Amino acid sequence: MVEAVETMDGWYSLHDFRTVDWTSWKLASEEERQEAIHSLQQMLTKWEEVEAAKNGSHALYNIVGQKADLMFMFLRPTTNELAAIENELNKSKMGAFLIPAHSYFSIVELSKYRPYKEEHPELIPEIAQRLKPILPKWEHVCFYPMDRRRHGDENWYTLEKDVRGKLLYEHSMTGRKYAGKVSQIITGSIGLDDWEWGVTLFAHDPLQFKKIVYEMRFDEVSSRYGEFGEFFVGNYLAKEQLPAFFKI
Repeated sequence: MVEAVETMDGWYSLHDFRTVDWTSWKLASEEERQEAIHSLQQMLTKWEEVEAAKNGSHALYNIVGQKADLMFMFLRPTTNELAAIENELNKSKMGAFLIPAHSYFSIVELSKYRPYKEEHPELIPEIAQRLKPILPKWEHVCFYPMDRRRHGDENWYTLEKDVRGKLLYEHSMTGRKYAGKVSQIITGSIGLDDWEWGVTLFAHDPLQFKKIVYEMRFDEVSSRYGEFGEFFVGNYLAKEQLPAFFKI
């Protein structure tokens, strides 16, 4: 039998995409709009306190294009906490103007393709930090889901472990060329959402998304075994920028 690979799993992740109901927003009174903005700022302040205590992380981006207006990304230790955040946002004054556009549920994941001397490698500080990361508040984000192909001779799940490990290592070497330009977080979603993995990229220059994804397409692990979903790209939206973003 082909050997499965054990994963090290960290914080649960929720990508929550929303479209602003601009028609209702324009019809609302100035007081209602200010209360809604204030409610979102209050939630962001509370999430910042959670992040400062290293009990989770978050980021907010303005999505480019018509797929959504906003992307909230949350990391939390439990699914209950993610559900509570979602409910709080829905019930808030701002939530009355936000229409769900898309969501993606997963968990931060690292695969054990290489052997570790330690019995519990997830406790190694460097690995623990990658499993429970503080999201970089870089200027731009790119998110997309992906699968490994399972068709005929191009079936990822029939490859031996060492073959998969070699292909992924070669793939990672391409990514390392973008160190400092692109920061990446991989989340696993097998059994949790419609795709198998979610890839979230952060960059100071959005052109780097095009460059790294294009170059990685030539790696065998992508060219032969990769299937990709929709791409969402956005610009960082700080708490202080909300009044300007929602200004009519």
